[in-house]
Amino acid sequence: MKALVCSEFGSTEDLELEERDNLEPGPGEVLIDVKAAGVNFPDILTIQGKYQFKPSLPFIPGTEVSGVVKKLGEGVTTRKVGDEVVGMVQIGGFATQVVTSEFSTFSKSENMSYEQAAGFAMTYGTSYYALKQRAKIQPGETLLVLGAAGGVGIASIQIAKAMGARVIAAASSEDKLDFACKAGADLRINYSNENLKEKVKDLTKGKGADVIYDPVGGDFSEQAFRAIAWDGRFLVIGFASGPIPKMPLNLALLKGASMVGVFWGAWMKREPIESLKNFKELIGMIDTGKFTPLVTEVFALDDHGSAFGSIAERRAKGKVILSMA
Repeated sequence: MKALVCSEFGSTEDLELEERDNLEPGPGEVLIDVKAAGVNFPDILTIQGKYQFKPSLPFIPGTEVSGVVKKLGEGVTTRKVGDEVVGMVQIGGFATQVVTSEFSTFSKSENMSYEQAAGFAMTYGTSYYALKQRAKIQPGETLLVLGAAGGVGIASIQIAKAMGARVIAAASSEDKLDFACKAGADLRINYSNENLKEKVKDLTKGKGADVIYDPVGGDFSEQAFRAIAWDGRFLVIGFASGPIPKMPLNLALLKGASMVGVFWGAWMKREPIESLKNFKELIGMIDTGKFTPLVTEVFALDDHGSAFGSIAERRAKGKVILSMA
């Protein structure tokens, strides 16, 4: 098989494409012929050695794939050879083969391409868990999405609209905001030239945002929190901008608001049945036409440098995919 290998923590430019022995599934595992893999910001952090999970060297990065089940390990009951699936792994996704637990896979919707399916698990899984389990967002509530044109930003917009919420997209350029609005956002804020706090207050007639979805961190987190509604929920998704904000805790007191951590990967391991239920509900939304997963950039595995660059330099709009074709 062909695999993208990290031999030392550091730059994504140091990854090497290698030929490796084919894999074999163990008990309870399935072997997937990978068609496509999603590229995410945490992949870059893992390669740099800066993520919560630090794998042993050398390793194959990549956490979400789509493909076809090629072989079953002993005792597998929920999958059969030939199934088209989405698979989640801790590492190993940037390769033409991957082995994972049968319970870390779910059926690919017939309405999704392999490229769409490969970019589905992490961004849509994270966003649905954040909005459903953590924020408990309700129809008619207002959601503010920072970094709205990124992968998780677009996923949160589409899911929130499917759940009946009103969405304000916030991003750093008009081009990104156009993209977010095409994905379903109702209102927009360009925080490069508009005051985020004041604009949110203006768009919500002084009430503020009921839920804030923040995958960016940095300087805009506090501005956003100052525009939260009473009993609002501030979702801590990640820190794509780099700096981790030091939020004044008195803001939570004054607003009667909650700061809520969203660690989807840890929750998924603790609550695998609920996680699979979430994915079934998401697939149902797709199959009934509530939204279609968006993929904007597809790169060949040989061109992995361009894929990582698109994310690291925050040029990506929507989801970035590596194709194994």
